[in-house]
Amino acid sequence: MKSILKTMTITALLAAQAAGASAQADGFQYTDERFADLQMLRYKVEGFDALSLRQKTFIYYLQEAALLGRDILFDQNGKYNLRIRKTLETIYTDFQGDRRSADFAALEVYLKRVWFSSGIHHHYGSEKFVPGFSEAFFRTQVKTLPAFKQLVADFGYRNADAFLEEICPVIFNPEVMPKRVNLAAGADLVLTSAGNYYDGVTQAEAEAFYKAQKKADDPRPVMYGMNSRLVKKDGRVQEVKWTTSGLYGEALAPIVAYLNRARQFAEDKDQQAVIDRLVEFYQTGDLHTFDAYTILWAENTAPLVDFVNGFTESYGDPLGMKASWESIVNFKDLEATKRTETLSANAQWFEDHSPVDARFKKDEVKGISAKVITAAILGGDLYPSTAIGINLPNSDWVRREHGSKSVTIGNLTDAYNKAAKGTGFSAEFALGKEELDLMEAYADLTDDLHTDLHECLGHGSGRLLPGVDSDSLKAYGSTIEEARADLFGLYYLADPKLQELGLVPDAQAYKAQYYSYMMNGLMTQLVRIQPGNDIEEAHMRNRALIARWAFENGKADNVVELVKRDGKTYVRINDYEKLRGLFGRLLAEVQRVKSEGDYAGARKLVEDYGVKVDPVLHQEILDRYAHLNLAPYKGFINPVYTAERDREGNIVGVTLSYTEGYAEQMLRYSRDYATLPYVNR
Repeated sequence: MKSILKTMTITALLAAQAAGASAQADGFQYTDERFADLQMLRYKVEGFDALSLRQKTFIYYLQEAALLGRDILFDQNGKYNLRIRKTLETIYTDFQGDRRSADFAALEVYLKRVWFSSGIHHHYGSEKFVPGFSEAFFRTQVKTLPAFKQLVADFGYRNADAFLEEICPVIFNPEVMPKRVNLAAGADLVLTSAGNYYDGVTQAEAEAFYKAQKKADDPRPVMYGMNSRLVKKDGRVQEVKWTTSGLYGEALAPIVAYLNRARQFAEDKDQQAVIDRLVEFYQTGDLHTFDAYTILWAENTAPLVDFVNGFTESYGDPLGMKASWESIVNFKDLEATKRTETLSANAQWFEDHSPVDARFKKDEVKGISAKVITAAILGGDLYPSTAIGINLPNSDWVRREHGSKSVTIGNLTDAYNKAAKGTGFSAEFALGKEELDLMEAYADLTDDLHTDLHECLGHGSGRLLPGVDSDSLKAYGSTIEEARADLFGLYYLADPKLQELGLVPDAQAYKAQYYSYMMNGLMTQLVRIQPGNDIEEAHMRNRALIARWAFENGKADNVVELVKRDGKTYVRINDYEKLRGLFGRLLAEVQRVKSEGDYAGARKLVEDYGVKVDPVLHQEILDRYAHLNLAPYKGFINPVYTAERDREGNIVGVTLSYTEGYAEQMLRYSRDYATLPYVNR
C-alpha cells in the first residue's frame, strides 16, 4: 500500500509561484530562488520556541538522524549518482574559469537539479536530465582541476580517462539509463529502469524470487524485499540486505547512533520502545522486526513530537516492492488537529456508508489516528520535494489489525498557499467567474479536507479478500492505491456528513475541489509532462485516471465537458451531483480491483485512462502556461538547527534559522552528512 501523497495541494499547484516573485507573510520569506522548472520555498516551524528543552533536544537528535540518510537515497536512485554529484560539486567549487560562461552557468543549473532530485533523473517524471553544458567542457574540468587527481582514485578508477569513459555516456548519452523508473507496458521494467534496486536481474527473475518466498495462506506476511538490493551472483539470484553491518551500513550506523541519543529524550517509554525496535531492524534487517516496529509506532499516539525514519515508500521500484529511505521529524499542531480527530473519530461511519461492495469493507475500523503536524526537518525521499500528507504503516495486515497514523503537514500546506498568490494561473485555466469565485471561497479548506480524507480514511479503508497478495497489482499498484484514496476523499467531500460534523460551512464547498480536480486531471497537470511523453508518475496517472474516467463515463448525461472559447480549452461541470455519483462508481470498481488483486482490471483502468496524452491539447496547455512564466515544481530549503551546549557537552538550548541558501545547504549536507562510499556494492 502506498501511503504518501507525493504532491502539493491542487490549489497550490493552480497558483504556482511565479519566477522571481517574492512571497512574504508575517515577516517570513516563503519563496527563494528559481531554476529550471523548480521554485524553492521555505517553511516556517511555527511553535518550536514554545517546546520544552527536552522536546527541542529530541528534535535536534532526530533531525541529525534524518539528514544522515541522504546518501542512501542518492545511491538507491542510481549507482552512479554519488560519483556524479561529487564530480559536479568539485567543478562547481574549484572552477578556475569565467563563472559567467554559458557552460558553467548550465553546469550550475544541472547540479542544482541533481541535488533536488537526488540523482540525474527528474524527481517526478523520472526522465534523465539533458545537460546544457558540453561534454568537452566536462572532460576538460575533470582532467585539469587538481582535486580530481585524488578524487578519481577515490572513485576506484586507474585514471581520469577511465572514469570519463564510463561516466560521460551516463550523463550525456540519452540512450543510456534514460528512465529512473520505467512503467511502459511490455518492457522489462527491471532491466529498463535506472534505479539501483536490482543488479543483473530480470523482471521475471525478480518476480519469481519473491513469489517463491510468499505463502498463500499467511495472514500476516512481511513486506518481502523492501530493505534489500536483489542481485545475481555466480548465476544465483540473492538479496543484499541494507543493515548497519551490510549494504549502506556506513550511513545506517550513524543514524542508529543519533536515534540512540534521541531515545534519552523520548516523551514516554512507548516511544523509547519504538526507537529500540527501529534500531534492531536497522541492525538485523529482519522484516518481522520491522513489522513489530511499525505496530509500536502506529500505536504510539500520545507524544507531541514524532518522526518517520527509514525504508518507507516503493514508488522508485518499478515492481512496487523496494523502499526508498526517507525521514521527517515533526510535532503536533494541537488546534488544527481537531479537524482530523473529528474525521478519525467517525471512521467507522465513513467505512459503513462507502459505495463499495460490502465484501470489501472492514467490519471494524481499528486504530486510525489522525493529526495535523508541523514539519521540523525533511530528509531523504521527503526532501526537497515532499509530501503534504502521510498515512503509515504500509503493511495491509498491520493496518487491519493495529491501525495506522494519518497526518496532514500543516506548515508545508501553509507555505505553498502563502507562496502562491497572484500568478494568474487560475484566471488563465478556469472557465469563468463562477469557478474562480468557488475556488477563492473554498479551495484552501477543501484542499486540506481532501488531503485529510485521502490520508486519514481513504488509505485506511477497505480490505483485501483472504489469500490476495498485497503485491498482486505489481507496477499498477501505486496508481490504484492513490486513486482509491483520492476517490474516497472526493466522494465524501460532497456528503452532508461533513456539514453535520462542522467541517464545511455549506453544501456548496465541495464544488471547488471537484472543479479544480477535474481541471487538473484533464488539463493542467500536463504542464509537468514533456511533449511526446506518456504519463508515468503514479499520482499523475491516478489523477488522469479519475478525471478521464469520469469525463468519458459522464458523456451520456453531459456531466463534464471540454469547451472552447477564443481558441482555448476549458473544463465545464454541468452536474456536480452526478459527478459525485461517478466518483462513487469508480471508487467501487477501484476497491474491487484492489480487494480481489485483479491485475488485468488494474492494467485496463490505468492504461485506458491514466497514461496517454492528447498531443494537441497538451501543446495548447504548455503554450498557455509558458506565457505565465511559472515553475511547475516546488521544493523546500530546510531550516538550520544549532545546539547550544554547556562545558560538559549537554544541550542547553536549540535555535533555528532560515537564512541558509539552497546551494549553501546542499554543499554543507554533502560535506557534513556524506556517509557512503562513492561505489556501493
